[in-house]
Amino acid sequence: MTEPTAAADNPYRRGCAWVDGEYVPVGEAKISLLDAGFSRSDVTYDVVAVWDEKFFRLDAHLDRFERSMKHLHMNLGLDRAAISEILHECVRRSGLRESYVEMIATRGRPGRGARDPWTFQNQFYAYAIPYIWIVEPDKQEAGSHLIIARDTVRIPEASVDPTVKNFHWGDLTRGAFEARERGGSTVVLPDLDGNLTEGPGFNIFLVVDGELRTPDAGVLEGITRRTVLDLAAEQGLTAHVAPVPVADVGQADEAFMTSTAGGVMPVTSIDGQPLGDGTPGPITMMLRQAYWDAHDDPRWTTPIDY
Repeated sequence: MTEPTAAADNPYRRGCAWVDGEYVPVGEAKISLLDAGFSRSDVTYDVVAVWDEKFFRLDAHLDRFERSMKHLHMNLGLDRAAISEILHECVRRSGLRESYVEMIATRGRPGRGARDPWTFQNQFYAYAIPYIWIVEPDKQEAGSHLIIARDTVRIPEASVDPTVKNFHWGDLTRGAFEARERGGSTVVLPDLDGNLTEGPGFNIFLVVDGELRTPDAGVLEGITRRTVLDLAAEQGLTAHVAPVPVADVGQADEAFMTSTAGGVMPVTSIDGQPLGDGTPGPITMMLRQAYWDAHDDPRWTTPIDY
């Protein structure tokens, strides 16, 4: 990974944000206490990575962001080109060659005494900061110790649609504490029917008899998840997007997590039981390499003009 080339006196070198129509150093970015994105978690967002001076699958992230806003009845008054340009400019000003770039739409601030969400003025925020890893590369080599939550279930889809990226992380945070108490490094939550869903910021895959299995419900339809499914098809691997009962986890030979913040991240034990020989599995590592190689694929990358 290259280091940012931004000059030491660049005020944006630690990150650049777009707030209230202006670019500001990320440390100076602020949001109103009255914004319903903060006070009610009435918000959607998306995160796209910049790697080696290129956005990865920017169009897919913008597609999902637009769908999410439509689902929540939000209108920013900005078209897709304007949002894309703001994201590009945040990265350009920062000078970062590898970056975590977030776009956020909030319900916004109410008028005096207003409580009806359709009367709020929706707000757009964005920022670019140095790339974030859910699991650092050196720890990925050893693999993560995953816990399946026993005391917490995923918020039902009928209450909060998980395909709309959101800040409703109360269940995920509770699960993360459970994982810590049980000696795990992270957690996946089951749903009310006893099927796997997702973890804090990542999707989960199992490898059973050489085939991929990933949950079809209760999850964000992750762009990295989609990329893995695309790459698996190119490699001739069979993938099943279907319910994954917690009871079937013991059949897995391998497992891995997927996220924009870290890519394909190996799992080497679940609930204290090692997978395979306790090291990252061959299919996991093949897909991990293919994922990072894809960051040079012009089909999926958008160069940044610094």
